[in-house]
Amino acid sequence: MKRLWMALVLVFACSLAAANEAKPLAEDPVVEQRLIRISEDIRCLVCQNESLAGSRADLANDLRREIRKLIREGKTDAEITDFLVSRYGDFVLYRPPVKPLTWVLWFGPFLLLLGGVVFLIRFLRQRQQAHAAVAETPLSDEERRRAKALLDATEN
Repeated sequence: MKRLWMALVLVFACSLAAANEAKPLAEDPVVEQRLIRISEDIRCLVCQNESLAGSRADLANDLRREIRKLIREGKTDAEITDFLVSRYGDFVLYRPPVKPLTWVLWFGPFLLLLGGVVFLIRFLRQRQQAHAAVAETPLSDEERRRAKALLDATEN
């Protein structure tokens, strides 16, 4: 029993030793608010489906540090966004601008859907025409005789 208590005390002491003190968000809450507002519209380049504000990747931490530095230098939100776009391209934006380079991002899914619908309609029409052509063709005497023989063989 004494060993169990010693083990529990040891585990508790180790967990306390490993605990870190929570880091403050920033020295300046105004800078942190601007950082959050800007980084919510920026895509994490590592995660790709997560905003920079929500990502915990090392690159995201570096980018947030860079954005804080730019904010302290007095850059506007638009200047910071332009800096990131010039460095990483339109891909870094969650809502890239509509221009020839991003037409595939904006219109590609609709074109794929439209192409799928057109393909489906053509396929169904061809199939319907093939069935109609088969249904209109009468059986020859030989085909009738073979069908009758098959039916008679299954009845016995």
